[in-house]
Amino acid sequence: MLYTLPVIWLVVSIVFLLIHLVPGDPIAQMLGEGAPPADIAATRHAYGLDAPLGIQYIRYWSGVLHGDLGRSLRYNESVAQLIAQRYPYTLQLTVASLLIAILLSIPAGVRSALHRNRWDDRLLSVVSLFGLSFPNFALGPILILIFAIKLGWLPVSGAGSFANLILPAITMGSALAAILTRMVRTSMLEELSQDYIRTARAKGLSERAVVYRHALRNAMIPVLTVLGLQFGALLAGAIVTEKIFSWPGIGRLTIDAISNRDYSVVQGCILAIGLTYVAVNFLTDVLYSAANPRIRQ
Repeated sequence: MLYTLPVIWLVVSIVFLLIHLVPGDPIAQMLGEGAPPADIAATRHAYGLDAPLGIQYIRYWSGVLHGDLGRSLRYNESVAQLIAQRYPYTLQLTVASLLIAILLSIPAGVRSALHRNRWDDRLLSVVSLFGLSFPNFALGPILILIFAIKLGWLPVSGAGSFANLILPAITMGSALAAILTRMVRTSMLEELSQDYIRTARAKGLSERAVVYRHALRNAMIPVLTVLGLQFGALLAGAIVTEKIFSWPGIGRLTIDAISNRDYSVVQGCILAIGLTYVAVNFLTDVLYSAANPRIRQ
């Protein structure tokens, strides 16, 4: 928990500093090219953008600690409120993608390890390599063309129902499933060669119990590490996927805010993603002890 504190400080500080390196004047863009200089100066003062960078940094930290992320230049609404409206959609999409990846990868990885160098192992390796090589921005439109436009089974875009969630979740979860399949296979091969597995088989335990109760549980340690790291990658990948499927999440809000140079919204969105990433990695460390009793001891 102590390690997370300097990481959170770095996340907040880097988000604040990087956004001020973006070229262009958000106030001038908001008011238009023909706005009088006096109006631009007054608006800049109202949003606190005329203060020195150090003062703005202190004010930003004070606001973050009090849950105040400022106001949007474009929507004239609280940034925290905008994020609270969009964040559940992104979290829903990320969790759905994670579940798809887990449901696909664990059975595939275990089967690949149990049938090492056979036809199904080679087939799963080719499929996982294909999944790793196919980016979201290419897979998403192809899924739309096939399942939404050609077949008409699923909606093209939007949110509000389970059907809307399927295509974007598959788009995001397929690459992660490919990564996890290879990781599960490698970990299972290592565990299946251990002495305790031979002992369990010698004691007469069923193959299912040996594989899933003993080997898979110990093999999940590196898989949990990858899951924790890839959760942050899914949040970042949601920015592209949400734009493709018009999903009303925090990723789409970030893209719109960047194009509008809406400093406060960009800062708030990236901060929310960064803090979620830190929290998930902390929970991953906690889950190690639940997966492996040796770590708990």
